[in-house]
Amino acid sequence: MSSILLLTSSPRAESASTSIATELAERIKGQSAGSVIVHRDLAANPLPHIDDLFTAAIRKPAEERTAQEAAAVKTSDELVDELLAADTVVIGTGLINFNIYSSLKTWIDNVARAGRTFKYTESGPVGLATGKKVYVVLASGGVYSQGPAVAMNHAVPYLKSVLGFLGIADLEVIYVEGLAFGAEAAEKAISAAKARAEELAVAA
Repeated sequence: MSSILLLTSSPRAESASTSIATELAERIKGQSAGSVIVHRDLAANPLPHIDDLFTAAIRKPAEERTAQEAAAVKTSDELVDELLAADTVVIGTGLINFNIYSSLKTWIDNVARAGRTFKYTESGPVGLATGKKVYVVLASGGVYSQGPAVAMNHAVPYLKSVLGFLGIADLEVIYVEGLAFGAEAAEKAISAAKARAEELAVAA
């Protein structure tokens, strides 16, 4: 049985990134009997930002944490467990101010844990969340995969860097872009993204 972790982060009710990411996760699930989807809607159920109590707690062994510290790190532990258990991760996000939604960034802050998803060694940091495939559905009003605005796309380089740091290097990006260029352009962008998602799901 495989586990698919679906992370959606758009606050928009009619979100292209959410709908296509969800559809992709369902299609991948259909490729393997017994597969399950664990869905975190990071916009509808925002995660707590890390704070002093959290950073103190994660530096201690679990048995040495106070009740307050244990409570502060409980959600993070659950998120890390979900990530480590997943064979596939599907992420839906919009490009906002040239990067990912803050709700998704908070998820990353909660799962980037020394000793759990990465470790430090004499030769440098080593990712521990290995053996996973990640699909990122990235929606944007403009075009950022190519052309003059590509340098302003900080979302994809950031996700590749931070997930790679955790040991996840196998990443595919599905762009849903040009959504602000009128109804016809948006329809074409969504159709192309859905077709690409279907191709990737069949190959999964």
